[in-house]
Amino acid sequence: MREIAGGRRCAEVGFGRFLRNEAVTVAGLSAAAAERTGYRAAGRDVLAIQDTSEIVLGGAKVRAKGFGPVGKGGNLGGVLLHPVLTVDARSGEVLGLADISVRNRDKGKVGPRADRSKSDKESRRWLDGARRAGEVLARARRITVVSDRESDIYEDFARKPDNVDLLVRANHNRRLEEGDLLFDYANSLPEGERFVVAIPASPGRAPRKATLALRFGAVTICRPGSGMPAADAKTLPKTIRLHLVDIVEVAPPDGVASIHWRLLTTHAVENIGQARLMLDFYRKRWIIEEFFRTLKSAGFQVEAAEIGDPDALMKFLALAAIAAVTVTQLVRARDNPHGQSLIDAFDQGDQTLIEAICADYEGPNPTKRQTNPHPKGTMAFATWVIARLGAWTGYYGKPGPRVLNRGLQEFHAIKYGAKLARGNV
Repeated sequence: MREIAGGRRCAEVGFGRFLRNEAVTVAGLSAAAAERTGYRAAGRDVLAIQDTSEIVLGGAKVRAKGFGPVGKGGNLGGVLLHPVLTVDARSGEVLGLADISVRNRDKGKVGPRADRSKSDKESRRWLDGARRAGEVLARARRITVVSDRESDIYEDFARKPDNVDLLVRANHNRRLEEGDLLFDYANSLPEGERFVVAIPASPGRAPRKATLALRFGAVTICRPGSGMPAADAKTLPKTIRLHLVDIVEVAPPDGVASIHWRLLTTHAVENIGQARLMLDFYRKRWIIEEFFRTLKSAGFQVEAAEIGDPDALMKFLALAAIAAVTVTQLVRARDNPHGQSLIDAFDQGDQTLIEAICADYEGPNPTKRQTNPHPKGTMAFATWVIARLGAWTGYYGKPGPRVLNRGLQEFHAIKYGAKLARGNV
């Protein structure tokens, strides 16, 4: 909590009171963040990337405070965070959150999955996220909701919003209308092309190059014969027409698991260019993993929050998620010096203050290493300034999420001080 409250005792006490205010809700915080995101997304081709992360807070003592089970076995307590992160489909620039939901499994055991309607299942979060994206991002030129295998749900394809396309990594070897199984059909498709991509480093995995083979084709998937109440099944169409993009790694290095992605989409995929675009969209799903890392281990360390009230903790997570978006934007701007405008993360009037702070750091006769190398008005320019506020010297390495989070807190303190000096409070 101190990461959000600025590390000061009086601010921490006030922040705690804010979290326990009944007028403050996760839904309200989400709506405020979504309004800004919708404005930024207007006219753009955007991806709404959604995923769920378990926030693990502890064991038996945490469970006794009312936190539901997370992790395998149910012995650990915590909550589930499900954000819908909006990014520019072409550049990958982060625009904001279209939705934030936080769930506490505090209701005990539930009935068998096949006996519960969609509204009673945790899996409803995927369709809810798509619907919310369609509402919040309605002014975007095109919306593609991207998610991983857990969201491969027949009903979600059938009931997606009209203004939204889905791109999902296939999880089920579904029956096709022609009688084949999906995975067998994918393997039978002719190879469209081969190409080499750079696979970035991740925890426990070094960066490498991979040769990928691409296949694509139209598929008509059949309604599942089990797994949902009969009444719900009757409301769904018997078949759904989709497109499949199959990407498999050719000759991976010894000891390295081969990449194999089978992507299902409501987008038309009729040529190699469209298939490559779907692959590019799906690879941007990694951005939400960077966001979760910033929220948990690399920046805000939300799993170390000492908040015993589940309701207050869920509000804290929503606020931390909103702040983590800005830090993620700043981190990604390090390698995009001429791209994203700082207005995608800051208020319109913040640019003047950022430039003034920059001028103070540079001094009258700065050396090359002491000079902000990025164009004014860009997110990269702001990243350099915020990193300096976070105690980065500018000489060694690149500033990470923790440094930028610290610098962002200092910036907001300076901004508040400037408002006090103007009497504009």
